[in-house]
Amino acid sequence: MLNFFPPLSATFVKNIIMAWLLLILAGLFEVAFTTSLKLANNFTNFKWSVAFFISISLSFYLLNQAIKTIPMGTAYAVWTGIGAAGTVLVGIFFFQEPSNWLRIGFLMLLIGSIIGLKAVA
Repeated sequence: MLNFFPPLSATFVKNIIMAWLLLILAGLFEVAFTTSLKLANNFTNFKWSVAFFISISLSFYLLNQAIKTIPMGTAYAVWTGIGAAGTVLVGIFFFQEPSNWLRIGFLMLLIGSIIGLKAVA
């Protein structure tokens, strides 16, 4: 029987898993920085302004670490997708933004696209 897939080393698998965890964490910090940006009230609230700058710095740092292993286009799409989906959910649950069926449908389409990109990367 032909083996089309070479064996994967434990280190390689560990690096891939770590890169995806860093990317997910980067996406969560993207949600944190967009939320902090809203709460910073045009940078007049010092506490939320500091939270914004810390969150955005961590988000970009973690994204940069993830793209050392994950293809850049895939990583960026997943990062922005996590950020967009998370920010929409924060807006709905904490800022009483609208949650009509069409908006939820497109959110599900976005999440499905993120899963699809991860599956083919």
